[in-house]
Amino acid sequence: MKHRLTLLLAISGLLLLVPAVFGQVVRRAGGESLTVDSKMQMEIIDSISYALNEVYVFPDVAKEMEKHIRKQYKDKVYKDIITLDQFVQKLTNDLLEISHDKHLGVRVVPPEYLNRLQDDTLSDAERLRQLEQQQYNNFAFKKIELLPGNVGYLKFDGFNEALHAGGTAIAALNFLAYCDALIIDLRENGGGSPSMIQLITSYFFDEPKHINSFYVRKEDSINQFWTQAYVSGPRLSDVDLYILTSSYTFSAAEEFTYNLKNMERATIVGETTGGGAHPVDIRIFKNLKVGMSLPFGRAINPITGTNWEGTGIEPHIKTTNENAYNAAYLEALKKLYEKAADDQRKNILSWHISLLESKINPYTLDQNALNEFVGIYGPRKVTFEHGNLYYQRENNPGYKLIPMAKDKFYIAELDFFQVLFERDETGKIDRITGLYDNGRSDSNLKEK
Repeated sequence: MKHRLTLLLAISGLLLLVPAVFGQVVRRAGGESLTVDSKMQMEIIDSISYALNEVYVFPDVAKEMEKHIRKQYKDKVYKDIITLDQFVQKLTNDLLEISHDKHLGVRVVPPEYLNRLQDDTLSDAERLRQLEQQQYNNFAFKKIELLPGNVGYLKFDGFNEALHAGGTAIAALNFLAYCDALIIDLRENGGGSPSMIQLITSYFFDEPKHINSFYVRKEDSINQFWTQAYVSGPRLSDVDLYILTSSYTFSAAEEFTYNLKNMERATIVGETTGGGAHPVDIRIFKNLKVGMSLPFGRAINPITGTNWEGTGIEPHIKTTNENAYNAAYLEALKKLYEKAADDQRKNILSWHISLLESKINPYTLDQNALNEFVGIYGPRKVTFEHGNLYYQRENNPGYKLIPMAKDKFYIAELDFFQVLFERDETGKIDRITGLYDNGRSDSNLKEK
């Protein structure tokens, strides 16, 4: 396959996103949309119909789509549409009415991108420009972190080609090589290239595994994808794996999720995914100023024999997009606690479990209850300001105390430290105790 407008697709694979470029409305210098007449409408319908019948993954559906849009034209449904962007949007809706294929669409292509095309290919200078833009965006890798409890967190919002982005992915996975659990956040990941799926998945298995196949309709062929026999750096084959999903998670991000779910290698947490399983090509009709996202095949999972097209992927732990991170992190900590062999490790994990549970289900105290804790405790001082308790030790910064229980508080900035207020036999606060995640504690009496 030739290198086409790569802002619009992932070469030889799943659609990277439905990018802003492909969805933009082309404007004339004066601010008016490009117009379209009946003749141009028919030319677009002819071009789209030819492409559908030549390539679209399901030939019978392609014929039904052609029949439908031609009938719409004949019935003068498009007669009063005079702007090109409105016409292609209506055309897309009519195609989806038959196919329900979320990878299929027709869009106006901005003139600045049409000008960069030489026939249907990009110049070397344009490909370099696009690569530099991907580098500037760090190949969509957004965040990497080692969380308390030795749980890794990796967020990336696109599966870029491993040829270019592989080094970034390898660096991220090597940084997380010795975590005990790993959370991969795909909640804002719209898809990308199978080559990156292949690379990242390879780190989670010791031996090569068949992860997916693509049937290509035009060639009547099947392309298999396997994990790699060699990876750079340690594998994470024994690491507990969690994948965060949302309704936005789409295409290649879904394939990655679907593969690992069916291989029973990962726990999926979040929302049901978008439901797009077809690899796509992009057809640019330069003279008509439109482009088409055209599914040319379908995914075939070696375990299920099918894919997630139209249905999406149901998570193991279903929760909202906003709650998915905490739900996965808590599940990871609890599972690690169950497997922990020594008491010190269990104590640390228990500490962070209780802390996270307090954040998920906040404990509240009214102002009268909070005022009870105010006082001087040796080098420690507790004050009430603007509706909150604040803790300060000597000349260190002051921190807001957040309730965990009736007499127990945590500090958001210090995940290794908590504060316990203790009472005398009459029930009055008489001391403060600092608790540390390593089991150490220190106390000070309250001054009268």
